[in-house]
Amino acid sequence: MTQLQDGGLLSRRRRWAALAVLSVSLLLVVMDMTILNVALPSISEDLRPDAIELLWMVDAYSLAVSGLLVTVSALGDRWGRRKMLISGFALFGAASVAVVWARDPAALIALRALLGVGGAMIMPSTLSMIRTLFTDPRERATALGIWSAMAALGAALGPILGGLLLEAFSWHAAFLVNVPVMALAIVAGLMLLPESRNPNPGRWDALGTLLSIAGMVALVYGVKHAGDAGGWVALASAAVLLGWFVRRCLTRKDPLLEIRLFGSPSFSAGTVAALTTSIAMAAMMLLLAQWMQLVQGYSPLETGVRMLPTAFGAFVLSPLAPALAARIGARTVLAGGLLVAGAGFLVLFVAPSPLGYGAVALALLLVGAGMGSLAIASAVIMAGSPPEKAGSAAAIEETSYELGGTLGVAVLGSLATAFYRSRLTVPEGMPAQAVEESLGSALEAAREAGAAGAELARQAQTAFTDSLAVTGAAGAALMLVAGVAVWWLTPRALSLTEHR
Repeated sequence: MTQLQDGGLLSRRRRWAALAVLSVSLLLVVMDMTILNVALPSISEDLRPDAIELLWMVDAYSLAVSGLLVTVSALGDRWGRRKMLISGFALFGAASVAVVWARDPAALIALRALLGVGGAMIMPSTLSMIRTLFTDPRERATALGIWSAMAALGAALGPILGGLLLEAFSWHAAFLVNVPVMALAIVAGLMLLPESRNPNPGRWDALGTLLSIAGMVALVYGVKHAGDAGGWVALASAAVLLGWFVRRCLTRKDPLLEIRLFGSPSFSAGTVAALTTSIAMAAMMLLLAQWMQLVQGYSPLETGVRMLPTAFGAFVLSPLAPALAARIGARTVLAGGLLVAGAGFLVLFVAPSPLGYGAVALALLLVGAGMGSLAIASAVIMAGSPPEKAGSAAAIEETSYELGGTLGVAVLGSLATAFYRSRLTVPEGMPAQAVEESLGSALEAAREAGAAGAELARQAQTAFTDSLAVTGAAGAALMLVAGVAVWWLTPRALSLTEHR
């Protein structure tokens, strides 16, 4: 039996049933984040957004999530993690229903922001509840392995489900699919999930709340728009606001976010693993999806199916990672997983030219297998925090994933774009700006040019494939550095079974 903070007892069968509710809800939220990428062309055709509105359709979700993770995690510790989670289910479902009435880009942007608020309420709540549900370290490590596998599976299934829905229905279906699942999650959550909270949360820090929201939104926005003047202003503002927030957390007895958790080397190692993996994965998955559709000519649905090796590797290895850590050590599995993922990225660079799907499938499988180490990263992060600080630990881990994804697209994506442009020679009479903007723009310009555009299309596809290979090398280097750092930070004798 598991003793909860409120004094209740939870049977073994019920806590594993509770894990199923938490895992399925995470699966759906992650799927929803990836479905939008498939639905964007249909949305653009129907709502006719301009370039800025299209950008905000994508950014609204991530800005809301990143800005609110710290605040809602702290609120969950005080108000009740089950209440926060079920409220997140309700908001996510309501925003998904409301998409039926979205008749213009502004309405859809607002609904995307609401979905982000719901996602911010759901994601850290699932993680912090696992920390309090599973007090036995072995069970908790296994539960976190399943949780990690669900996240990887959701990322892979999103494009497939999105492709199937869009072939049969309008783009609204990509949102409406959330509604019945969230309704079931609310019912199952009320029946199966116990309430847990911090019994002594201390005073609420209103100023810290404002600093964390404004600072994280400014940081994510600045990273996304670092090439613009507004982006640099946002980054400077983020440095001031988040610096002030960190100082405030370190000097208060009851901080909004327990920054002192970073005093544990193993906690820092887990966070580094989560952040760097997210950086490399976000950029590579985005580039591979474009390569499959614009170079190989696969449909969105075919692309989703061909991305499955990543999910397969993660789905198999994540639940097995805790048992493997018990045999060869948590440090070996955590650092070794990063190196295996790095080997996957390296395959893209060393594969013979022209790059084919066989090499890509091998790379995806190795990356997915390496992601099994994230189950250990989660176990180390959550085990290194006391139950009453589970919200802070969950907020830090989820922020690492969210910020890592943003940094990956911005930094490695920019590297790929720069290399792509360096390999192009724009023929006379062709719109240079459009051709250099992206592979999609170059192919459109080539089609409009008729027979004269055939050479441009071939050159652009080759340049993009080369940029994918170079970005793979950069991802491999990042994973190597992260693996060394994690090996150095993680204590040799760290055992997941000894943490309470």
